[in-house]
Amino acid sequence: MESSSATAGVSTRREATRQKLYEAAVTLIAEQGFSATTVDEIAERAGVAKGTVYYNFASKSVLFEELLRHGVGLLTASLRDAAESTARAGGGKVDALDAMVRAGLVFIDRYPAFTQLYVAELWRTNRAWQSTLMVVRQQAVAVVEGVLREGVENGEFSDEIDVPLTASALVGMVLVAALDWQSFQPERSLDDVHAALSRLLQGRVSGRRG
Repeated sequence: MESSSATAGVSTRREATRQKLYEAAVTLIAEQGFSATTVDEIAERAGVAKGTVYYNFASKSVLFEELLRHGVGLLTASLRDAAESTARAGGGKVDALDAMVRAGLVFIDRYPAFTQLYVAELWRTNRAWQSTLMVVRQQAVAVVEGVLREGVENGEFSDEIDVPLTASALVGMVLVAALDWQSFQPERSLDDVHAALSRLLQGRVSGRRG
């Protein structure tokens, strides 16, 4: 029993250390770029010894690759939770998508530096972690695809929609709108931004008069 508790304690401390390294790395790389950021700086910002970085990650590149996995994993989980919570409450697929839009905004509001890095890396093709980035991106998009497919199957959505492209467009809409909000319209509240995207999602922007 004591051995089990000790092992759990070590695991918890290691996860806490890795979290500090993730946060330090994402902040520094967002500020000055990947190439300009050194392991020494990451260790100093995290408040640990340089050796601790290498104990947890083989290199700076590995740390950044794991950072991408970790961050997009959190986003994917938040999108999935939003969809599942909507289903448990009896909501439809449009409601689920709307809840996912809000969950995405909440995530980006909480992790703005990571989101900036993630979007920037999507446009680069010469990185060692490009294949990893594509895999984790697809995991997030797949959650949205699942809701869209279920909506097509139950007749809530048209069977003419391109599910993969629509899912990518929805995720992209949230990412770009949120970054624009934080960079150029920071006075707007999360509720305000969500309401605008919700109207777009639900097709209430045509201005038709009944």
